[in-house]
Amino acid sequence: MKRMMILFVSLFAATTAIATMPGGGEMWRTNMAEAIKEASNSGKYMLIDFTGSDWCGWCIKLDKEVFSQQEFKAFADDNLVLVSLDFPKKKQLDDDVKRQNAHWQEIYGIRGYPTIVLADPSGRPVARFGYRKGGAQPYVDFVSDLISKDKQVFGVATGASQH
Repeated sequence: MKRMMILFVSLFAATTAIATMPGGGEMWRTNMAEAIKEASNSGKYMLIDFTGSDWCGWCIKLDKEVFSQQEFKAFADDNLVLVSLDFPKKKQLDDDVKRQNAHWQEIYGIRGYPTIVLADPSGRPVARFGYRKGGAQPYVDFVSDLISKDKQVFGVATGASQH
């Protein structure tokens, strides 16, 4: 019985760690602990999307104009660990996910949606922003510039890909 419970918990964690959330791809994490571990191991920055995916107009617009576009997906694949912390009104979330999302909402002081937190591989917040008009490529350029400036000031944070 104990082994079955461990297997169930492991399977649940695996299925909640990657979701087909913003952008319609499988690259968005919903488990913050797993995302931090991945970022730390890879040396990639985290882009944390605090969203109201099923009710927030600006969140839906950001997903459509940026996160679902190939330019953003290609950049993210090479440079980011994507995290979606959702606060839906219609869609039901598991209680553990709700608690986790509320915890990180408090940690990062999130007051509205969408709020994007760019964090270094250790989880240190680098910048906060939201929807930006112009589409995917200007968004990519903006995030890339933030990462470059952070690395110039603070150096590259912990991660396996450093030399």
